[in-house]
Amino acid sequence: MKKNPRIEINLRKLRHNVTTIHRMCAAKGIEIVGITKGFTAIPEIARVMVDSGIKTLGDSRLENIQALKAAGIQVEMMLIRIPMLKEVDLVVSMVDCSLNSEISIIEKLSAAAIQQNKIHNIVLMVDLGDLREGILPEDILETAREILPLKGIHLKGLGVNFNCVNGVEPTIENLTELTTLSSKIEKELGINLKIISGGSTSSLALVAKQTIPEGINQLRIGEGILLGHTDIFTNLEDTFQNALIISAEIIELKRKETTPRGSIVRDSFGQIPKFDAKGIRTRAILAIGKQDVYPEHLAPLDKNISILAASSDHLVVDVTDSTTDFQVGDEVQFFPTYPGILSSTASKYVKVYLRDLE
Repeated sequence: MKKNPRIEINLRKLRHNVTTIHRMCAAKGIEIVGITKGFTAIPEIARVMVDSGIKTLGDSRLENIQALKAAGIQVEMMLIRIPMLKEVDLVVSMVDCSLNSEISIIEKLSAAAIQQNKIHNIVLMVDLGDLREGILPEDILETAREILPLKGIHLKGLGVNFNCVNGVEPTIENLTELTTLSSKIEKELGINLKIISGGSTSSLALVAKQTIPEGINQLRIGEGILLGHTDIFTNLEDTFQNALIISAEIIELKRKETTPRGSIVRDSFGQIPKFDAKGIRTRAILAIGKQDVYPEHLAPLDKNISILAASSDHLVVDVTDSTTDFQVGDEVQFFPTYPGILSSTASKYVKVYLRDLE
């Protein structure tokens, strides 16, 4: 009997998604870095990526990269979060390439690489508007000039991030700016940049439309593989959006008023609760909560079920309009968003079940 709460992951559907996206990108000369952080680097999913043609895996956590290596996955590894100063020795020993934007950290990577008799590859990140990591465009040439003399460091390329912090969309214009900066560095410094990393899943929209600028030769894809889309509103053709499903068990089922009784103050998460007065409804409490996944990152498979509220360990749903005659002990299933996958696979309370079936 499967335990609850759980997330079920269909490896066959993910394999199909990887194959579709890999083929689409390869047609434009773009290599994919398979991002594993979204599912806490579960080795079986990483193997699906590698077996489907992906040659580099990327993660933001060294612990995840270490787990992939321990599982026997032997491909190039990329650290996609700027290294911490205190972990540069581990970065050089464990990772083939890292994303960087701070010269002080790059200098420490250089020292660690010299000590370990290694060459560490870096991709220099440029901030083109999203205001997460990256050097401003006007400073990129001088920064590259500072990096070149550092021993043990190889400036392999430029990269950019979009859509993660402030929702800035990747466009033909801002990606062309990235390729222009790359060409300027190559010309001014007489070097060859092998990687022009044009962002993550949101950049797939330009690939699908055949409008991604020439010169972009790498994308870092995780969400697109897991959910078959470029964003929450745009699905990719010939991909599955239902490869992952979360199930939770009903532990209470009662008809109750929708309006609380008593004075309303802030809840245990510091919020003022909101509710619709709909009279008496059938409410189910599920054994899953915000400690596992926030309710806004769940969508019931049964569209007649609505999510009402959640605490750390309980999720309250309205099942009044469902055609299913629910009983205590039954399960309710949900499609998770990407943040929902992130948190649920990281929760030690959510069991992971892998399937390789229809």
